[in-house]
Amino acid sequence: MPIQKIALMGQPVLRRAAQPVSEFGDQELERLIENMKDTMREAPGVGLAAPQLFVGRRVIVFRIPADRGGEEIPETALINPEIEPLDDRISIGWEGCLSLPRLRGLVPRFKNIVYRGALADGTRVEATASGFLARVIQHEVDHLDGILYIERMHDLRLLSFDSEAADFRYEDYYESDDDA
Repeated sequence: MPIQKIALMGQPVLRRAAQPVSEFGDQELERLIENMKDTMREAPGVGLAAPQLFVGRRVIVFRIPADRGGEEIPETALINPEIEPLDDRISIGWEGCLSLPRLRGLVPRFKNIVYRGALADGTRVEATASGFLARVIQHEVDHLDGILYIERMHDLRLLSFDSEAADFRYEDYYESDDDA
């Protein structure tokens, strides 16, 4: 499949809520999913939402490579996804985005979620996710609601270029509560 152009921050399609998919198992949906997977792989990325390919539909794809320190998750497409936190625990972690190239920010996300949605043939799925997978799914579902990760950040001082993120020291911005 051809690699698609990725919408960059500033494109109106990234600011609008995507519309639910109502027709499953058709060639148009299959083609969209394959284009999304190919584009995500080539970028390279670990997730992609249909609005990032200028398509206002509620479709995401994601994958977790083995080198991300956890269980490898193959390329997965989820249609009309919904997420629900399993508890109130939040983690702050680095996120990047194919629509905001070369930038990375520290973003708070729920540690544990349940996600629901459908496969391309309409089969309903429900599963739990934690850690990096939960972060990726929340990031992509935000795209379906017109939200970019920088809007989730509590402090834009925690935004960095990729090339500078390795030198980032959280304590340069916040004092420690430690007595020592």
